[in-house]
Amino acid sequence: MNYKAGNFDVAVIGAGHAGIEAALAAARLGAKTIMFCINLDSIGNMPCNPSIGGTAKGHLVREIDALGGEMGVAADKTMLQSRMLNLGKGPAVHSLRAQIDRRAYAALMKHTVEKQENLSVKQAEVVHLFESDDGWHCVTKMGAEYTCKTVILATGTFLAGKIFVGEVNFSGGPDGMFAAEGLSDSLVKLGIPLRRFKTGTPARVLKSSIDFSELEVQNGDERVIPFSYRTKEKKQNSVVCHISYTNDKTKEIILENLHRSPLYAGDIEGVGPRYCPSIEDKIVRFADKKRHQLFIEPCGADTEEMYLQGMSSSLPEEVQVEIYHSIKGLENVEIMRNAYAIEYDCIDPISLEASLEFKDFSGLFGAGQFNGSSGYEEAAAQGLVAGINAVRKIQGKEPLVLTRASSYIGTLIDDLITKGCSDPYRMMTSRSEYRLLLRQDNADERLTPIGYEIGLINEEEYKEFLNRKEQKEKEIKRLYALSVPPSKQVNEILERLGTTPLSTGIKMAELIKRPEVSYFDLAPVDKDRPSLDYEIAQKAETEIKYEGYIARQQSQVDEMLRLENKLLPQDIDYSKIDGLRLEAREKLNLVRPKNIGQASRISGVSPSDVSVLLIKLGGTK
Repeated sequence: MNYKAGNFDVAVIGAGHAGIEAALAAARLGAKTIMFCINLDSIGNMPCNPSIGGTAKGHLVREIDALGGEMGVAADKTMLQSRMLNLGKGPAVHSLRAQIDRRAYAALMKHTVEKQENLSVKQAEVVHLFESDDGWHCVTKMGAEYTCKTVILATGTFLAGKIFVGEVNFSGGPDGMFAAEGLSDSLVKLGIPLRRFKTGTPARVLKSSIDFSELEVQNGDERVIPFSYRTKEKKQNSVVCHISYTNDKTKEIILENLHRSPLYAGDIEGVGPRYCPSIEDKIVRFADKKRHQLFIEPCGADTEEMYLQGMSSSLPEEVQVEIYHSIKGLENVEIMRNAYAIEYDCIDPISLEASLEFKDFSGLFGAGQFNGSSGYEEAAAQGLVAGINAVRKIQGKEPLVLTRASSYIGTLIDDLITKGCSDPYRMMTSRSEYRLLLRQDNADERLTPIGYEIGLINEEEYKEFLNRKEQKEKEIKRLYALSVPPSKQVNEILERLGTTPLSTGIKMAELIKRPEVSYFDLAPVDKDRPSLDYEIAQKAETEIKYEGYIARQQSQVDEMLRLENKLLPQDIDYSKIDGLRLEAREKLNLVRPKNIGQASRISGVSPSDVSVLLIKLGGTK
């Protein structure tokens, strides 16, 4: 017997990284919100790597923070080690990555949602979902029925989850949790087609059983840069990480036991992540590679568990022991939690609007791995957008739709809903054609005004943002106006840096544009330089140094926006448009693009097809 358990504006099913951001955003925007999770101890869990950020992922965290999300704040508070990746490359691909105390992070997030006004947190498994005249109904295994105006599905890897370790497989969620068993059937009955994806995780091993003298040390950065603009306290690294490598013996063990991998035995139906393969997959796919790198990373400050980044596997437990013992420094390592693969249900994101609302189900939203993506950061970004749009739906407002030119979040969502994904989607800097404009250092300038307008950035935070922006703009203006005459001091600096000394005066900004010279190198000859925060100074330098490239990319954005502004009627039957190729007709009818820009990004739609659509709309201008 079901019983009426309450009425809510927004229900969030799942309390991982997507669910947390969705629930917090909805509640902070004034909606009466409930968040369901199978186990309260799974809130904010990090069942895979104990880190946040990384290449392109660091950009997402910065953008989440700029919009008013929570991930960056929590990451800063629980950081163990911080590193800026790709410093040997241009600023477009600089990405922050931090080792996190996974238990402290989860505890902090749990407490954050517990304290949040307008948010109820409920340990319950939703097994049935249906719609009636009075809204959506979430029914739990215990028979509690909640009536909600909107629902966000953020089920992660729990939905019909199945664990694989060699020949052993069983129903289960990540980290020894129960799987969500009933909801899949309910979604299928609604008419939502599901598919199977797969991911995996490495073993956790005992710290005292590792011979660290045999490992390479990986230190954090001397200057710790926070993820969040709201983080005020200075952070310091408290741990080091280590590096080791596989070898010929490791490869031999894996190849001898490959037939026992459920991936190669055909037991796993789900498609695995292309860019984060298991160690057995690496050995097969990169057969010519002599060795593969692995990182030994601490899981927290108060635990002896160490994470073996790069050694994901679904091979039998005893084979895993043999593999790890073949690696330098791990010869006597003790496994505390074995590696496993997990298979789960998710959707084809082409069935979603850019708001992350289902095209065919008003008030129903998807977020995170449920949408076919992978990664904590991708999930959190989608959760934030889904939470915002669930509330805006109730309020009768236009949804928040972030463009590809505005953010990596916009790129992520556009890729998912326009191109779909045949394997778990992972964000990379190469996915953005505007990455010089979408640097992590300017996430606040791109998105904080939006967060403020929506209501997730408060007045004080917005004033701080405006102050940072003003300081940067004043400094750029000053550097373009400041003349530097030739002198012994300045020429000694330039010669030391390997660039041509001055024979006539030059503007300071022109000196900074030289590839060999940085803003900070010129401090001794810039006596009136203001005292600026490091990041503000660095942002000013980047905008000066790459001024021409930024302007060129902005012109590409302007052209893209021209196409985005050419809206396509939603009742078009593309099969009846002469001149379109057959594949284009099928893909356009499937995706139902909102505009010419989105249509041009659909796989299978060629430039000639776009020309046909432009003519259909009445011209190419």
